[in-house]
Amino acid sequence: MSDLAKDLHFVLFPLMAQGHIIPMVDIARLLAQRSAIVTIITTPANAIRFKAIVTRSIHAGLDIRVAELYFPSEEVGLPKGCENFDMLSTLNLSGYFFAAISMLQEPLESLLTDLKPPANCIISDKCFPWTTNIAHKFHIPKLVFHGPCCFSILLSNIIFDSNILDEVASNSEKFVVPGLPDNIELTETTVSTMINPRISPLMKEFYEQLVQSEKEADGVVANTFEELEPWYVKEYARVMGTKVWCIGPVSLYNKDTLDKVERGKKASINEHDCLSWLGMQKPCSVVYVCLGSLSRLATSQMIELGLGLEESNRPFIWCIRYKTEEFDKWFLEEGYEERVEGKGLIIMGWAPQVLILSHQAIGGFLTHCGWNSTLEGICAGVQLLTWPMFAEQFVNEEMVVKILKIGVKVGVELPIVFGEEEKVGVVAKKEDITRAIEILMNEDEEGEDRRKRARKLSTMAKKAMEEGGSSHLNMTLLVQAIIAAKPKD
Repeated sequence: MSDLAKDLHFVLFPLMAQGHIIPMVDIARLLAQRSAIVTIITTPANAIRFKAIVTRSIHAGLDIRVAELYFPSEEVGLPKGCENFDMLSTLNLSGYFFAAISMLQEPLESLLTDLKPPANCIISDKCFPWTTNIAHKFHIPKLVFHGPCCFSILLSNIIFDSNILDEVASNSEKFVVPGLPDNIELTETTVSTMINPRISPLMKEFYEQLVQSEKEADGVVANTFEELEPWYVKEYARVMGTKVWCIGPVSLYNKDTLDKVERGKKASINEHDCLSWLGMQKPCSVVYVCLGSLSRLATSQMIELGLGLEESNRPFIWCIRYKTEEFDKWFLEEGYEERVEGKGLIIMGWAPQVLILSHQAIGGFLTHCGWNSTLEGICAGVQLLTWPMFAEQFVNEEMVVKILKIGVKVGVELPIVFGEEEKVGVVAKKEDITRAIEILMNEDEEGEDRRKRARKLSTMAKKAMEEGGSSHLNMTLLVQAIIAAKPKD
């Protein structure tokens, strides 16, 4: 443990969504490992989710604290205790959720006023633009944490700050994102669920606040590594006129089995049962299927996915985090779990994803292309089968397939925002899923090239986090920048 950050107090404030909280907890542990004091600010219901891993970190000698803010869900018309995006019935309620978040400004100021020792730096989620003003008030640096990679953030800025969408004839017409070294084609439909200023005047105002807040911040912390996207990291920093510290993949901080199991939420399967099942499979033979904490599919689509996995005749692990009563009925009446016994392992709820991906039996990962999952797949050296749902996931898919060349597309072209899944229905039939799995797992020259690239990226990711690696150095430089910003006694 380094004492570089001794006497520094970092305050971390993640968005109340698993994909944002999980990497922020890892960042807290990385900073505390350098002897910093770290306070994670969250709400009571979210604090419970990562209590076990923080408690173990404290027992290991890390100075990590958790400060809870009351979340005013009822005051804005949400159910009592609704404190995380995955507790919303539909993403259409996110406006209410952000209204509740905006009410945390005064409580956060009060907390910072009473904090001992005083904070030296705030690292807050990009979705809290108002924390820039609070940091100015306390005369401390504020860093923005972005969930996604620099590639997707840069593309978002280019798409929405240019007139490119005005030039397409329809929302399904492909357009080439200008000014890039790679040929990236998207449609208005696939980018429509990003933070999109074209949706409404309110969203336009929010988007502009995010951009302005980022420009006024003292830098950006990104969960990526420079070797993964070198041009995009530099170009993003140039366009925004800010310092970007790439300190990832932060999931690699989790080295022992218990760390991997407890990351996020308590797993819905015993790790020994999971590892025992994987241990019976051939190396690189298993397809792991997990579509993210905020992804939901229509009942009809879930059935198609289940049948596609079954008919692929490949061993698989299917993590089902959300299911309807209708799907549950089908699942039981069809005896699906019994039908696939020995070949398929079903996990209802939260899976120990990092643990599973790091097992030698895993040969492919069917993913929604959320950045955490994408990066965890890269770290494990696993090729990806891409099924983006919403937000920046279609952009991440392009990076995986076109630039990194470690993935195969299922072929989904329509976003599925949770709460709207039954309206969208089936976007991939069982035949599409079986075909995509066959292409991904094929041992032909193309498949072997994909696997080699995936293994090479995994090695690069691990080197970046080791002493002397780019991300390890960037964490040192970040800490040094905060030390330099401290008022001289």
